[in-house]
Amino acid sequence: MIEFIIRRFIKNYEDTDDKHVREQYSILGGILGIICNLFLFVSKFLVGMMSNSIGILSDAFNNLTDMGSSFISIISAKLSNRPPDKEHPFGHGRFEYLASLTISIIILVVGYKLCETSIGKFFEPEDMEFSYWNIGVLVISIAVKVWMCIYNRYIGKKINSGVNDATAADSITDAIATTGVLVATIAQQFTTLPIDAAAGTAIGLMIMYAGYGIAKDVINILLGKAPDPELIRGIVATALNCPHVVGVHDIRIHDYGPGRLMISLHAEVPGDGDIYALHDAIDTAEYELQQKLGCSAVIHMDPVSPDGTKTAH
Repeated sequence: MIEFIIRRFIKNYEDTDDKHVREQYSILGGILGIICNLFLFVSKFLVGMMSNSIGILSDAFNNLTDMGSSFISIISAKLSNRPPDKEHPFGHGRFEYLASLTISIIILVVGYKLCETSIGKFFEPEDMEFSYWNIGVLVISIAVKVWMCIYNRYIGKKINSGVNDATAADSITDAIATTGVLVATIAQQFTTLPIDAAAGTAIGLMIMYAGYGIAKDVINILLGKAPDPELIRGIVATALNCPHVVGVHDIRIHDYGPGRLMISLHAEVPGDGDIYALHDAIDTAEYELQQKLGCSAVIHMDPVSPDGTKTAH
């Protein structure tokens, strides 16, 4: 279904290297998230008020914050595609990471408030009214959230978006949380134990853990985590596959946002080779890295003597 929607609303949807196409993917994902979460919030809020269920009401406000996250993803898509300027010569791609961090903070706050409210129900329990409306809304909510996880993962993979990956993780967590609310809603009808409150507390902790995981990943990127070894191997293999390049060292990778990697490295070339041919080889290596890895590459040429020792740096 998501592929049909993408083909219907995104022009040139296959050209995901184009920043404008990436922006359209992000905006489409955000609009779908707003529509789905608004529907879930309204339906759960009404049913939760009628049944006096803290679990369902908490789940409703969780969807409301998710709708806010969708707004953030749309704004970040617009901001991250702003062209480079004097203050930001490498562009604004890291807005996507900041948006992911904002989403994680929202998730943490929602989880905390859910725990706080649910724990309060242990000491001040309230009767919960059972109805088939409760069950129906929760089942529909689970199905919608699973679909949201699927389409956000699809978009995240297509455009390498941390925002969509974070939203996908949040969606599957919400589906699990709503499943817990569903089980608690049914079980509460057969006991006077505060199952609703216990389920709400457990779900709140689960949501907080998911928010922590997203925040940790984004902060590691912003702090400059070690690059993926597979990426390093790809860089070395691509460079060595070019004519005259006999060695590679001093690789540096700078992440300026999804699809905005800047790579610098030293390529060893024969010191007695033709300077024009060597220069062409380096240009070829830079082009191959850009085409295969979707990055900008700057290569410094290191001549080496025939016996393998470097003669320049």
